[in-house]
Amino acid sequence: MMETMIPPRPAPPSTQGWIGWMRTNLFSDGLTALGTLIVLGLLGAAIPAFFRWAVTNAVWVADPHICHAGTGACWGVVREKFRFILFGRYPFDEHWRAFLATLLLLGVVGVSCMRMFWKPWLAAIWAVVLTMYFALMYGGFWGLRVVTTDLWSGLPLTILLATLSMLMAFPIALVIALGRRSGMPAIRSLCTVYVELIRGVPLISVLFMASFMFPLLMPAGFNIDVLIRVLAGITLFAAAYMAEVIRGGLQAIPKGQLEAAATLGLSYWQTQRKIVLPQALAMVIPGLMNNFISTFKDTSLVAIVSLYELTGAMGMAMNAEADWRPFRLEGYLFIAVIYFIFCYAMSRYSRWIEAHANQGKQR
Repeated sequence: MMETMIPPRPAPPSTQGWIGWMRTNLFSDGLTALGTLIVLGLLGAAIPAFFRWAVTNAVWVADPHICHAGTGACWGVVREKFRFILFGRYPFDEHWRAFLATLLLLGVVGVSCMRMFWKPWLAAIWAVVLTMYFALMYGGFWGLRVVTTDLWSGLPLTILLATLSMLMAFPIALVIALGRRSGMPAIRSLCTVYVELIRGVPLISVLFMASFMFPLLMPAGFNIDVLIRVLAGITLFAAAYMAEVIRGGLQAIPKGQLEAAATLGLSYWQTQRKIVLPQALAMVIPGLMNNFISTFKDTSLVAIVSLYELTGAMGMAMNAEADWRPFRLEGYLFIAVIYFIFCYAMSRYSRWIEAHANQGKQR
């Protein structure tokens, strides 16, 4: 019986480099290639027109009359109003305080993202920076004039609301997620009611209740600053959604690990701290970061309670003078770039954290 040699098969296409990436993601099959070509055709038709509007025919000088006479974008409105957009109603001659306070807050956030600074004394740094932030923004110290919280607006307010709400929502969400898996019916029911109640209403309703309804329930003469009430509302809202993300990670832990921990004599909190939570949080990093990004963008809703963050400050800047009102699109594009920078940075950091957290599972 004669053996027949099987002819060699061609090597699989390379997936390395940008050509391999395009072959894998854009032209892997006929349908994908067709969709890619359609999208490229639409982009080829739209990008030149957008470039002419945004760059070639754009007006860069801060003159509304020239902008009205032009056919392109009026970036002069951003040049004219960018300080009002960034700092809103905060006193013009005190903008340096808001700028410095925002830099301090962003700086401590950046430091907290570096693994080398994950030490117990990081909490003390946060306490110092937050104290300096409120001292700079409010004043009344070191000869600074007092600026009440109703004048805090623009980017400093957006960063403050997003940062503090995320910072305070995470431990609340952790406790709620553990409570929903508790063996005690009372605690489990209480946590379930909280999550379902908060998730059953939109954030606008929570902000409305915190700003307008809550003061009606307080004794006469007792009042809590609207900024604190709004911050509490955003925190509780974000914590409810974050708790469900964490609970999903807790449910993914095999029951055998809990039984092994009990066999070793570990207490409930030792088991959670050393075995369950490190694995559960590593698995839900994308979901948590998605929640953080959503919270950052949801801060734009505080305009309904007369707190003008970045989006609200832009609206006020455009409405201040009738000559600039037709160019709101340019203002929205400007703040869209700001939102994109922050959200993209959080997304990239999430991928870095996920890669480092899952190093032990990689082959």
